[in-house]
Amino acid sequence: MRSFRTIRNVHERTIEAPAHAVGTLLGHLASPHDPIWPAPAWPPMRFDRPLGVGADGGHGFVRYRVSAYEPGRHVRFSFDPPMSGHHAFVIEPLGPDRCRVRHVLELARTGPMLLGWALAVRWMHDTVLEELFDNIEQAVTGTVPSPSRWSPWVRLLHRLTWDRATACDLPAGARLARAAFERSDYSDAYRIGLRPGMPRDPESWRGVLRGAPFPVVGREGGEILLGEDAGHLDFRASILVDEEQVTLGTVVRIHNLRGRLYWTVVRRVHPFMARTMLRRIHRRLALTAPTATARARQAPAPPLPHGS
Repeated sequence: MRSFRTIRNVHERTIEAPAHAVGTLLGHLASPHDPIWPAPAWPPMRFDRPLGVGADGGHGFVRYRVSAYEPGRHVRFSFDPPMSGHHAFVIEPLGPDRCRVRHVLELARTGPMLLGWALAVRWMHDTVLEELFDNIEQAVTGTVPSPSRWSPWVRLLHRLTWDRATACDLPAGARLARAAFERSDYSDAYRIGLRPGMPRDPESWRGVLRGAPFPVVGREGGEILLGEDAGHLDFRASILVDEEQVTLGTVVRIHNLRGRLYWTVVRRVHPFMARTMLRRIHRRLALTAPTATARARQAPAPPLPHGS
């Protein structure tokens, strides 16, 4: 008998496609060409090895490992301590051209986490699952008659829980920023990790300085440099994008007392504004990126390993 403290959450959808077609999609879950997990709008599912028993990973702050796997039919993930429980995908054939996809979560939690589930986690979890089912349906049938929609509450939670930029040194790869001035009076940098499907072209990130359209003064590789010179100080903003992260760097050269007084005031709010602007465009680009299904069509997933 299940404890009253056990959370049980079930999602299922009937798909007008053969079970083996949906099973193939499931086999690519968490792979570099994953066609169904709804990233980058949500944290990607990642493991330390290809999908199979023993693979360890998770998505976001939720950690788990693959504890059972029947290729094309069933995969079960057991949560890491202190969490206790599992979640699983099951594909049930309903005929030659129809199947049912079911996701079941059972989680034993106590205290504040029960409240967290009721107020926040459940709503985001439900949205992720329905979007994943949308991707499955889109991939195998070409259409989604009733696509999922975000409620106002989910939109608010999504905004509040989005990734935050962290401070770092100006990267060695930011060569344009490092060479901008013979001397600099101030420099900083903030970075945030990239999710699958997010653009790697620095031009796509120029909107980070929305509201202050500084001209482009240099481009090199994955870096674009914006800035402006003035009588009191010169300013450069570097946007550096690599395969793992995007970094917003700032370099300032002060010319006189007026510039020093101006920057003394501005630098008090600059770190907050830089983090906020980077986080804002990061979320905006994630929400407007092509879906996992669309990306998979552009770069078809490789065949599954033998035996999958």
